[in-house]
Parts: sequence; structure tokens; C-alpha cells
Amino acid sequence: MRNLLFALSVGLAGTAGAATEIELWHAMPGALGEELGALVQRFNASQTGVRVKPVYQGGYDQTYSRALAAHFGGRGPHLVQAYEAASASLLAWRGAIKPMWEVMAESGKRVETGALVPAVASTFSDASGRLLALPFNSATPILYYNKDAFARAGLDPAKPPRTWYEMAGMLGALVDSDMGCGYVSAWPAWVLLENMSLWHNQEFATRGNGLGGHDARFAFNTHLMMRFIAMLSSWSKSGYFTYAGRADEAEARFAAGECGVLTTSSAAHERLAREARFAIGAGHLPYYDDVPGAPQNTVAGGAGLWAFGRKTRAEYQAVAEFFSFLLRPDVQAAWHQRTGYLPLTKAGRDLTRKAGYYRSHPGQEIALRQLEAAPTPDSRGIRLGDYRWIRPILEEELEAVWAQARTPKDALDRAVERGNEMLQRFESSNRAAR
Repeated sequence: MRNLLFALSVGLAGTAGAATEIELWHAMPGALGEELGALVQRFNASQTGVRVKPVYQGGYDQTYSRALAAHFGGRGPHLVQAYEAASASLLAWRGAIKPMWEVMAESGKRVETGALVPAVASTFSDASGRLLALPFNSATPILYYNKDAFARAGLDPAKPPRTWYEMAGMLGALVDSDMGCGYVSAWPAWVLLENMSLWHNQEFATRGNGLGGHDARFAFNTHLMMRFIAMLSSWSKSGYFTYAGRADEAEARFAAGECGVLTTSSAAHERLAREARFAIGAGHLPYYDDVPGAPQNTVAGGAGLWAFGRKTRAEYQAVAEFFSFLLRPDVQAAWHQRTGYLPLTKAGRDLTRKAGYYRSHPGQEIALRQLEAAPTPDSRGIRLGDYRWIRPILEEELEAVWAQARTPKDALDRAVERGNEMLQRFESSNRAAR
């Protein structure tokens, strides 16, 4: 009996002194995965009570599917990096997610909403503004331009186009200077449909762009968006606009000097600067200055860190400690500067500004300015069921316009109709979800 009691006391003492381990499943390969690893090592070295273990699981869709399968198999991770297009689908699985605000509140910690960059936070917040997940690798589209090409075309290389009206004249000058491609855009559905709608405070989908419930429906086939897509269609005939692909193919064409103006993610700066052999300028996403309320705010795309359900109180306390570490101003600033992803907190932004980072990376500050306005019900983040499968439909309909196979009105109407069919099926299969 004495030996048994001694063994139990040793075992309990060892358990009390052990760190709580939490697994973070992520989709960051290569250099970004190394940055994440360094961030986790810094946290692990900062205290002894929690140990975070990062585990690479492949791309976003693979990570999402594996995490859900593991969760419902009873062995899921504590944290999962999931992109915003999967948010509604993830939330529809009952018990899969424990909202970040609950994790923090139950651990005696508080996240001040006023301390967050508004439109970065809104992408992963509920309708009441409470964080559901921690925005981790966020970015928003901005404009990049070839300063050398601008100078050759007789344009001021210090003045990027501010509006779409100004853009037309500048693209004409670039094409007249023998540049075969004036303007190109990466991620067309994200930049040209989603962000252009929100930037002009136009409803992209009903029910607050989906934040209000699964019964949301697409509504982006507005007069403004038809006018915008019709303009791009006419530009494609004259060489002003060139379609390059559904993903980031446009970035390579811009970096090669083929195209004078590019719209793409604010996180693309380092790649463009590394590959281009010319001076790169940056500007905000152009807008129509005759639309009341424009510009409003763009939307922050990317992924957040989601806490999965069915964990112990001690494990959620450990997750809260990690979240608190990530929210520290110095950590936010360092992650922002090392990766090009946007900070969630204003304090992280201010530290970065004080360090002089924006003098050499002006596009990052421009991106943050696009996200500083408090979102309206029509400009909040987009959260729609099965949206990761709907985006390709939007791309397909846009491609029909660029190929002159469909009118802008027909394409947008069809995109809304086809998208709404998928939303209706999602709603029917998730009526019990809240």
C-alpha cells in the first residue's frame, strides 16, 4: 500500500508539472510554414504551461476536411487554420467549433473590439461583432503599378489611378506606348465581384452578406456591378484589360513587365518586389467617385485560427493563452512585417508604423486604410454556405464575359441564379444549424 501511494503521488506530481499540449493544424507550406514554426517556438519558449504543436496538413480544403474527420472521430486538433470561404460550412457542423469569444471569456480574458482593425475582424466575427476565430493570415486587394512603364508612357510615376475613370486614361497611355497589356487582375471573383461590391457599400448577398443566417441569397447583380463588368468587357477588346486566370497568374505577368497595372492581394508585395525588374508603386483599389458612400471598406480575405469543440477546460485555457500571445502588439507587428499579412490589432499597426516599415512597404499601409472604416451591414465580411464551391461558378461566368460569349448582365444574373441554387441546397441540409 505504501508503495502504491508513493507511485500515485509521483504520478500526480508529474501530471501537475506537465505542460498542456495543443495541436495546431495548418495549411502553410514552405517559407510561411517556417515562419509559423518560429512563431510557435517563440510562444513555447515564453512560458512552461502550454506547448503548441504545429502540424502541416496540406492545402486549405485538405486541412479543413481532415480536421472535421478527425474531430468527429474523437481525435481532432485543438486549433485549425481555415479560410474565410469555408467559415459558414464549418459553423454549420454542430459542436465542431467553439467560438473564440467563448474560449477567451471562460478563461477570464477579454478582447476589446475597439482595439481591432474593423474590417479585418469582421471577416471572422458574428453578427454582434464577437470574434469566432482569430484572423491569422489576412490580406485585401490593392493596386500595384509599373512606375517605369508609367514614365515611358508620359504618366506621373508618383500618381497611381485613384478612380476607374482615371484608370481608363492611364491604361490608354500605356497601350499607346506599346505595352500590350494595360491592366490585369488576380483572383477575379474576390477582387472584381466581392471587393468591388463592398468597396462601394453595395450588397453582395442578403442577410448582411450571410452573417445573419443560412437563408442568405446573392444580390450582386446590381446596376453598378453590371456597369463595372461591362466596362472591363469593353477594355478587354482594346487591350486595356487582359484576363490571366482564376488564381494568381496575373502576378507573374505583371512581374514580367507585360502588364502595367495589377490588382491583387496586399500580401503579394514581397513576391512582386523579388521578381520584378522595375520600380513598383502601390495605390488603393480604384472606385467610382460618383457612387454615394464610396469608398467604404474592402474585405480581408485569408484564414483564421478556429478552436475546435469537445476539449477539456484545461485545453481551452491553453488555447486562450496562445490567443493572448498572438494578440500582443509586438507579436502582431512582427508577424505583419515578416509575412506581409495584415495585423488584427491597431496596436500592432501602430508599432509597425513607428518602426518605419511602411516607408518601404507603402502598399501595406494602403491596405490597412481600406479596412479602417467600420463595416456597414452591406460591407461586412462574406459568410455563405459552401462558398468555396460557389466561387468557381462566379469565375466561370466572368470568363464567359471575357470571351465575349455572354453579356455582363446575363453572366451576373446567371452567377446569382446558380449560386443561389447552391445556397438553397446548403440551407435545406442545415436547417437545424445556427
